[in-house]
Amino acid sequence: MIIEINDKLVSTEVFDRKFICDLKSCKGACCVEGDAGAPVTPEEIEEIRQSLEGIKPFMRPEGIAAIEKDGLSYKDDFYEDVVTLVDGGACSFVYFDEKGTALCAIEKAHKEGKSSIKKPLSCHLYPIRITKSKMFQMVNYHEWDICGAACVLGETVGMPVYKFLKDPLIRAYGEEFYKELEEAEKLWRHSN
Repeated sequence: MIIEINDKLVSTEVFDRKFICDLKSCKGACCVEGDAGAPVTPEEIEEIRQSLEGIKPFMRPEGIAAIEKDGLSYKDDFYEDVVTLVDGGACSFVYFDEKGTALCAIEKAHKEGKSSIKKPLSCHLYPIRITKSKMFQMVNYHEWDICGAACVLGETVGMPVYKFLKDPLIRAYGEEFYKELEEAEKLWRHSN
């Protein structure tokens, strides 16, 4: 089912599905697997470019080499800007902690006060994916088998996707949208 909030078409799966990212189980697989880099906007590319010297100390040498060779982003099969990958695999901004968990150098630099961008919004919003048409933005839940443990953990505590992603949803659309989303969930649950 779809609920319209202003120019957003929101799938009710974001209310119904449960999710809490479980890095202990997945080891950050979403940053190293997949068929393309994470979607980025032109504005995010520019923010990354401006913060790059602060981000580089947290990157792996192969990530730095990839962006020096191929740039910060490329166009995927849908002609969308996505973050450059290392040899078609991991995100160029991935680094690994002592337990082998993939983490984000952009986010680390932000926490250290060296980057103005927290991380690409598409990463922050996952497992919500935004697609745009001329009139609407579609807010959909994206299911990926590597997030199975996150779904189990979310079910265990009853955490709907949109509540887990409150901060990035507010980052994307503002507090008023999030309040409307909460009201939409109440109405949706009451009607079911």
